[in-house]
Amino acid sequence: MLPDAEPSPSPDHSPAPNPAEHPVHRRRVRYAGTHPRRFAEKYKEQAPEQYADAVAKIIASGKTPAGSHRSIMVPEILETLEPKPGQTVVDCTLGYGGHAREILARLGDDGRLIGFDCDPVELPKTVERLRQAGWDESRFIPVRSNFAGLAAGLGGLGIGAVDGILADLGVSSMQLDDPSRGFTYKDDGPLDLRMNPSKGLPASAWLAKATPERLAAALRDNADEPMAEALSTAVLAALQQQPTQRTRDFARLLHEIYRSRGWTRDKAEGDARIRRFFQALRIEVNDEFGVLEALLRQLPGCLKPGGRVAILTFHSGEDRRVKRAFAEGQHQGLYEVVSDSVRRPGAEELRSNPRSAPAKLRWAIRSGL
Repeated sequence: MLPDAEPSPSPDHSPAPNPAEHPVHRRRVRYAGTHPRRFAEKYKEQAPEQYADAVAKIIASGKTPAGSHRSIMVPEILETLEPKPGQTVVDCTLGYGGHAREILARLGDDGRLIGFDCDPVELPKTVERLRQAGWDESRFIPVRSNFAGLAAGLGGLGIGAVDGILADLGVSSMQLDDPSRGFTYKDDGPLDLRMNPSKGLPASAWLAKATPERLAAALRDNADEPMAEALSTAVLAALQQQPTQRTRDFARLLHEIYRSRGWTRDKAEGDARIRRFFQALRIEVNDEFGVLEALLRQLPGCLKPGGRVAILTFHSGEDRRVKRAFAEGQHQGLYEVVSDSVRRPGAEELRSNPRSAPAKLRWAIRSGL
């Protein structure tokens, strides 16, 4: 005889577990050695609320935590813009939100800040950070656009002119640190370099279409490359033989060209020239100078009488354009006064945040009508 079958278990009518009450535990990414090197492994730096002590040590050592950004010349910008309760101020380059947070703290309950940013990856994160810090929709209004759309963006909100405008033209550390964005040759990633990954051509596709003349112009105008013509010809010829869409592969190709022609004496000099090449490509694929000139044309019309604008530049091409636009605006009577020299980061900021070294601050005040 067959053994009696075991009785079927009675149905369990208890409620299913709630994922919100019992979150699934996920182990952090493991890495070899004592310190993580890859961006995805730097779990402490990418969760600053959980690892505040570790992040504080990173900052104290003069480094920027991975995936974050340290705002540059904050006291100088606040001194220049003089944000007051009840005013409306625009941050044209919202980024990580560091400048915005300090400005918002001075605008009071009746003031508001409009934050422009074209980066669809970082903008939602920054909006969430500022919302969690207590800035609701009546006080902080995000706009997904680059600052070439300043006037149209303000018009869409029913705002004619504002009391202050800030534009920090530096690339955010979040973009530089994340290899998936393709902004750096130090980690392997797609050769992209776009601020908005859904718009325009990635750098790899731009290079595939470029002529030697166009690439030479980009290297000369965007990075002050002394060997622009010879370098552009060599790079495009090498890419025809060995196309690449990865940052590391492209950096190796550049190193080989520099070494074979005796243009660099060592790896450090080669790295410096590669950084300039990447800078030239980034400026070109994002049309950064064209976007900046569009902003400079719109600024006077977007400022109230007595309104102030502050612009942080990080490249001689940017600074020249800002200086010229401010001087022409003053000559035309659009600006009452403009800065006659640049302000630079102080010694303490340079020590604690080396990425601030190239920064130059210029400002202007709208004339009365």
